[in-house]
Amino acid sequence: MREGAYAGVMFALLAAVGFSAKAILVKLAYQYRVDTITLLALRMAFAMPFFIAVLLWVRRKQIDPLSLRDKMMVLGLGLIGYYLSSFFDFLGLNYITAGLERLILFLYPTITVILSALIYRRAIGKKVLVAMVLSYLGIALVFLHDAGNRQGESVLLGAMLVFASTLSYSIYLVGAGHAIARIGAERFTSYAMIVASSACLLQFGATHPLSALELPVRVYEYAIAMAVFSTVLPVFMLSYAIRHIGSAHASLIGSIGPVSTIYLAYLFLNEQVTLLQIAGAMLVMSGVLIISLNRNRP
Repeated sequence: MREGAYAGVMFALLAAVGFSAKAILVKLAYQYRVDTITLLALRMAFAMPFFIAVLLWVRRKQIDPLSLRDKMMVLGLGLIGYYLSSFFDFLGLNYITAGLERLILFLYPTITVILSALIYRRAIGKKVLVAMVLSYLGIALVFLHDAGNRQGESVLLGAMLVFASTLSYSIYLVGAGHAIARIGAERFTSYAMIVASSACLLQFGATHPLSALELPVRVYEYAIAMAVFSTVLPVFMLSYAIRHIGSAHASLIGSIGPVSTIYLAYLFLNEQVTLLQIAGAMLVMSGVLIISLNRNRP
């Protein structure tokens, strides 16, 4: 294996763990009674300078101005794919476990397949249909497990909010392909993240006084950790991994995400791990892997 491939495997693994740790950090921050809008604004405020720096670096090589169409695509997809998705996700984590949240988010390839079939009139093969059945059966198992241990209505609300987050991100993925091809991945991602960060900060400014920022130091530490280790670094580590080992292998390694979240939730949040939960996670991961590998075959 080439040296770049070894690094690609390692970065794909670290990116999966980094994305998984976000739910843990959100849950830990919520213990200090910070509300969703404030926590999301803090995360984006700390992440935005990194994306501005990347954008300035990329623009030194890509000086072509964006067309009006590209600007509208960046604006719309940034709001849908990063702002709305993050907002629904943070809201949902008020009601469900970190493990269930990560499994629902992990359904995005199945939703992307459905949206692509509806929009581009692409047929869904039998193998993909089987994979989707496996994935949603796994979610049903974990949902029933959590609903039995918590108030069923709150778990349902949280699951619906996180599913809305997954749907928003899937819409972003379906719509972003052509824009990324024209603008470039790093440039497009940086613009979209800056749009989302600005929306989060505007939402906070419109709904909260500045005194809402008088929070324990620990909340700021969690927000910084979310920005750096669960937002900025995973985005670029995953891009590096895909460039060196391909999206199929990156998807395979990324499947460790739900398992990582369940383990971290057990370690830091004292969330219980049961056989039913593990079985559900395995079903979801199996279905998503079938779809990801089928989609990435030459």
